[in-house]
Order: sequence, then structure tokens, then C-alpha cells
Amino acid sequence: MPDLAPIVLFVYNRPDHTRQTLAALAANPLAADSNLIVYADGPKRPEHRTSVHAVRDLVRRTSGFKSIEIVEREANLGLANSIVSGVSEVCADRGRVIVVEDDLVVSPDFLAFLNAGLERYADERNVMQISAYAFPAHDQSTSRTFFLPMASCWGWATWSRAWAAFDPRMSALAKLDDDPVARRRFNIDDAYDYYGMACLQRQGKIDSWGICWQLSLFACGGLVLYPRDSLVYNAGIDASGTHGMGQTAFQRKLENRAIEVGGLTWPAMVAADESAMAEVKQLLRANRPGVLRRIIGRLRA
Repeated sequence: MPDLAPIVLFVYNRPDHTRQTLAALAANPLAADSNLIVYADGPKRPEHRTSVHAVRDLVRRTSGFKSIEIVEREANLGLANSIVSGVSEVCADRGRVIVVEDDLVVSPDFLAFLNAGLERYADERNVMQISAYAFPAHDQSTSRTFFLPMASCWGWATWSRAWAAFDPRMSALAKLDDDPVARRRFNIDDAYDYYGMACLQRQGKIDSWGICWQLSLFACGGLVLYPRDSLVYNAGIDASGTHGMGQTAFQRKLENRAIEVGGLTWPAMVAADESAMAEVKQLLRANRPGVLRRIIGRLRA
């Protein structure tokens, strides 16, 4: 068996959500052979100290993994800085990473799928991410796996060679300002206002690592492997999180049936699946009212 990617879990002050996430991860058959690294952010306000410590105590009592390492931040980095620094550290040290946040409930095949994707596409330069989330836009006629030019933030994996392209300065944005054709491509044929969100990021009105990652992906012509059936459920849409908000249009029923990874049909070509892309565009356009607000929530600042 190839070395399994380390799992990086980002937590803060939600013990109930963290408990669900840890239990779901531990239920994966590959958990016992996987190293878990937990980044626990420091309290933002004094009244958060109790719940922050409760989460850390919970993690210390966790079992079911090959090893568990806890990185306890003294200061509050915020979700965006916590994710960027944590992913960067682990990629530099281990070469690849599986990323989970404390409001995600994953299926028993979550780790198997992500590790298989990481192994299969390790040397495909255009493949920059493996997603365990699937848009609620596909039916049984859609391919089991396919590529989209869209970053994923709800349970994903990447390699150090892809993460090296992450550009928090968004250098590529200036080229889009005067190029309406490129802007339309960036916006998925104007189905999803990535450009509007990137402008808000540039103006300092939001703090999103996700839009920086999406722009980095676009600038490199990168692709993300998606499953047809979602292996992730976001339990944080209850608004308990820092960036929680109504995102039910993008929620997906969790698929608990086993995936035979050895029998999965992988894409025949490393190229965006036009049929799957059309299905996603239809979903996005159907939810266009207030879509920028949903984008901000989905990309998880």
C-alpha cells in the first residue's frame, strides 16, 4: 500500500461539530493507517476560551488513527490564515495532504477516494486538487468521476507541487480587469461570480483563502477531480461557524454506500467534462439570486 496522505483537521470552538467530524473520519477503514494532524486555532475573544479548550481536550482523547499530532495556536489566526499556513506546512513536510474542517461529516470511503486520486494523478501537472464533495447537479447518467475547473473547499486533497501555485496576492487578477473574455471564463460563463468575490478580496472587504485558490487554479489552467456522488456533508450550515450561512442549494446528501476504489472508472482524458460542467452551470444559474453571498460562504473564507 502506498503511503497514505496525512489528514489535516482545522478546529476552533465547536466541540459537538468536532466530535462528529472525528467520529466520521475514524469510521474510515484507512483511518487506522493514517496520521492525523489537528490545527487548533487560538481564542478570538475571552469568552471563547472555554469552548476552545473543550475542543482541544476532545482531540487529546481521540483514538482510531495511526498517530495524532495537535498544533495548538496561542493566538487567533482566523480560518483563512490557519488553513493556508497549516496546508503549507504539511505540504512542505509530507508532499501531499487531505484537508478537513470541523463542520464536515465524511463518508466511510472518504479517505479511500482521496488517497486513490492523489496516487493516480500525482504526476499530472494540470490536476491540482481532488474533491470529495460533489455538487447536487448530477444524476446516475453522469460519469462516476470527472474533472471541473472549479476549486473545492468541503473535504479535499492536494500535493505540494500544486499548492506551490497558491497565490495569496492574486497576481493574476489584474489581467482580468481589462479582459472581459477572460473574466467570463473565470466566472464559468457568468454562472458564478468568482471575479466579483476576487475584487472584494482585493479591496479587503472579505478574507477568503478559497477565492485565492480558485484564481490560482484558473491562472494555471488547473483541474479538480470530482466524484459524482458526494462523500462529504457540511453540518455547519446551522450558522454556528465563523462563516456559516444558508447554503442549502449546494448541500448534498451524504453517500454512505461503499465505493470500490479499485473498480472506479476514472476520466478517460485529463480535461474538463463538458457534460458535468453544463449540469453545474445549470445549478448555479438556478440559484443566481444572492449567488455571491453563497459563493462567499461556500469558499469558506
